[in-house]
Amino acid sequence: MRIRVTHQRITLVLQLILAGEAVLAVISQNWFTAFLTSMIIAITFFPMLFERRFRIHIPPELQLAAIGFVFASLFLGEIRDYYTRFWWWDIALHTTSGFLLGILGFLLVHIMNETEKIHVHMNPGFVAFFAFMFALGVGALWEIFEFTMDAVFGMNMQKPMLGDPSGLTDTMWDLIVDATGALVISVLGWRYLKNPDKRFFLERWIDSFIERNPRFFKR
Repeated sequence: MRIRVTHQRITLVLQLILAGEAVLAVISQNWFTAFLTSMIIAITFFPMLFERRFRIHIPPELQLAAIGFVFASLFLGEIRDYYTRFWWWDIALHTTSGFLLGILGFLLVHIMNETEKIHVHMNPGFVAFFAFMFALGVGALWEIFEFTMDAVFGMNMQKPMLGDPSGLTDTMWDLIVDATGALVISVLGWRYLKNPDKRFFLERWIDSFIERNPRFFKR
């Protein structure tokens, strides 16, 4: 209960910061910033709406991590220009996205592996491999999206590096750190399935997800 209350308070603080930024953007008639900030605020409500719509309870730590990632990437990265101010910002966020997508991929295949409605059973190695490929695949789709936005709308989402105006180096490093984050989560997930008694942050999140969504794990 304490963790959920802390999550709600931190989320509220981030929403208030975004709301203040949106108001200032409207006053200064910076309509793109106002639109983007409003979109980010809407995204912060997605976990709660997702829970209510699909009755899938997401651990508060995972919700906060996802909201924090959106805040850091879209608000601090794009609006506050952290991508340019700090050379490591893009690398850190892509590594984090590898972690989060790896966890999502692991939970998806773990549900399929355990639910009685789907008659399949995959060994821990395949579950870890799926989580890794899922995270890497979504990361690749994001790079395609960035390329499309830059090519069609003249944006600068790929953030070309010095000496490489094509953006290829940025794209490759993004995919490399995506893969690194996903690999770490895949290894931890594999270890969890092989040795359920060992506890680490991922194991706690997985156990919390299973406890709060028992209908997916009845065999």
